[in-house]
Amino acid sequence: MRIKVGVMGSAAPDSAKLDTGRLVVEKAEQLARAIAGREVVLFTGATTGLVYVVGKTARDAGCFHVGISPGTNEREHVEMYHLPTDSCDVLVYTGFGLKGRNVVLVRSCDVVLFVAGAMGSLNEFTIAYDEGKVIGCLTGTGGVADEVDYLLQKFGKRSTGARVFQNEDPEKLLDDCMSGIRAK
Repeated sequence: MRIKVGVMGSAAPDSAKLDTGRLVVEKAEQLARAIAGREVVLFTGATTGLVYVVGKTARDAGCFHVGISPGTNEREHVEMYHLPTDSCDVLVYTGFGLKGRNVVLVRSCDVVLFVAGAMGSLNEFTIAYDEGKVIGCLTGTGGVADEVDYLLQKFGKRSTGARVFQNEDPEKLLDDCMSGIRAK
C-alpha cells in the first residue's frame, strides 16, 4: 500500500500574487516535485491557491492526486464552492462542507504537510495533531506552517502521538516525514 501524503495550506486564490508570493509558489512547486519523486499518493482538498499549485504540479510530474471535495457532486464543487477540477485524477465528493471535508481529508492521510495556511489550515492542523498524524510544516511559507512552535507550546500540552517536523527545504521535510512514518 502506498503512503498517502496530504497537502494543506493557503487556498486563497490570490496568495500567489502577493509581493512575496512568487517565492512561496516556488517552494510549493518544489514540494510538489519532491512528492512526485516518491511512490506516494497525493491527497488535497481539491482547492485553489498554493494547494492547487502543489496538486497540479505534482500531477503533471506523474503523481496520482486524489481531491477530497466539500461538495456532494461536481456541480456543487464548481458552482457552490468555486473549486477547480483540473488538477485531480479522482475527486471524492463528501457533501460534508469545508470543515467536514477537512476531517475526511486528514484522516485519509498518513502524512499531513502544511504550506502557509490560515484558519482552515489551522482546523486541519488541530485534526492532524489530535489524530496523532505525522505532520510536516514547510517553513518560510508563512501562516500555520510557520506558527507551529507557538501552537504546540501554547496548546499542544496533551500527548497524542503526533510527530511534527519542520523544514524550509521540501526534500528534507519529506525525508523527515517519511522516516517518521516508518518509526510509528
